[in-house]
Amino acid sequence: MLVSAILSVLGLGFMVYVLFALAVYALPFFVAVTVGMQVYDSEAGLIAAFVSAFLAGGATLVAGQVAFATIKSVRVKLAIGALFAAPAGIAGYHAIKGLSEIGGAGETWTLVFAWIGAIVVGATAWARIASLAGPDMDAPESARAFKYERAANDG
Repeated sequence: MLVSAILSVLGLGFMVYVLFALAVYALPFFVAVTVGMQVYDSEAGLIAAFVSAFLAGGATLVAGQVAFATIKSVRVKLAIGALFAAPAGIAGYHAIKGLSEIGGAGETWTLVFAWIGAIVVGATAWARIASLAGPDMDAPESARAFKYERAANDG
């Protein structure tokens, strides 16, 4: 019984870790599935559907990272971050709601946990898309968390 409880906690912890690690990929995955289903429905074949889905998802992720890294407007960066954070927040909401229901929480607490999960997962996705874009090299050196120019000289 004790081993079962320990393995359940470890499994749950691993599932939550995977949720946070993959949250930033919710929008590219959604685009990939949508494109793949559309190509498959057009009777192009299963291989064409997989290839086009993979290319569409990859292009979405790369385009988001490049746009976030190169565009200087704060409003546009907020919009791009929201585009990546919204599907991740929805995924976090439903994942945490399902886990809370499995855990036997009441309906009110299930919804409270689900909304907290949506906010946390969405914020994590937002932070990850910003970190994948790299540091802002136009920012003052004191504002950067890691000094890339000095790293080679520091040994």
